[in-house]
Amino acid sequence: MKALSRFKSTRGWACIGRVSAKLGTGCLALVLAVAAGCSRPELQRRDYRGQALGTTYAITVFGADRKDLGPQIDSVFTVLNQSMSTYLPGSDISRINEGDTTVVVDEMFREVLAASREIHRATGGRFDPTVGILVDAWGFGPGAALEMDSTTVDSLRQYVGLDKITRTPDNRIRKETTGIRLDFNAIAKGYAIDRLALLLEQAGSEHFLVEVGGEVRTRGRQPEKDQPWRVGIDDPQATGARQIKQVVELEDASMASSGNYRKFREDPQTGRRYVHTIDPLTGFTRDSNILAVSVIAPTCMVADGYATAFMAMDLEASRELLDNSGDLEAYIIYLDAEGNTREFVTEGFRSRIAR
Repeated sequence: MKALSRFKSTRGWACIGRVSAKLGTGCLALVLAVAAGCSRPELQRRDYRGQALGTTYAITVFGADRKDLGPQIDSVFTVLNQSMSTYLPGSDISRINEGDTTVVVDEMFREVLAASREIHRATGGRFDPTVGILVDAWGFGPGAALEMDSTTVDSLRQYVGLDKITRTPDNRIRKETTGIRLDFNAIAKGYAIDRLALLLEQAGSEHFLVEVGGEVRTRGRQPEKDQPWRVGIDDPQATGARQIKQVVELEDASMASSGNYRKFREDPQTGRRYVHTIDPLTGFTRDSNILAVSVIAPTCMVADGYATAFMAMDLEASRELLDNSGDLEAYIIYLDAEGNTREFVTEGFRSRIAR
């Protein structure tokens, strides 16, 4: 799903391929300052790298058990693909999108749908996993772009709306209109991380970092330095080589980021820069001054969903939601009315920024 403003580079999920699953291989590109030499010799380090869900993953695990968890990690990705990959024609979500009403959705599908509904409600409908048809029509997705006017938008809006999808008591999905298509791409990678974290916890690991496509979840600390896991946030206005804007310290937390900062539109009259987002409530594009968002939450699925939603919401609406939330923290980079770069940081997020 390229829902709202988070237009990712892949549509659906592709291959699974584990590059390595052995002690001490490499370091996570997203994680900073991982030192050699372990201060806790009883803890064994394993690193797992590969490709899954149309992106890359990197997992660093410390535990007393030297068991290779690679096959189990691959199995998690395989099961998730079968449930929610729009890339696989035979997946549950693909069959549902094609109108198959016999599919009985599994627990994972149900959990992601339930979380999507909650974020949809909390954001006033601006997080919506059915908006993909509009994203394609406006030319921001992999599908065919259309000549858009009010008539075309109105004709497509009948296929948009999470409230038009229900789950029956026997766990089948019913759609008001057959053309409605679900796409969980803006939340399911976070959910995959949560499932992998559960696997590692059940295997007895008390210290790990899981990263899939730039989203992360941590448990415990980085034992080699006896410090919190340190994760970098990209500078949204860097040109050329990647630059780090902030470094965040995470213990038993998840963080997801979203941004459209390399797809500016400049107003020829005022010179102000915007990025386009799709408003699922109107069906039209809207200009946004939000450049990038990072969200910290107890689970990566929740962080992933809200990072997407805040990209499409006005800053004041996001601030109000965060003020009323007990477990969300956020770092939002935006442009003010004069085009200057500004930052909004909740106190809980600020306390995690490395000094």
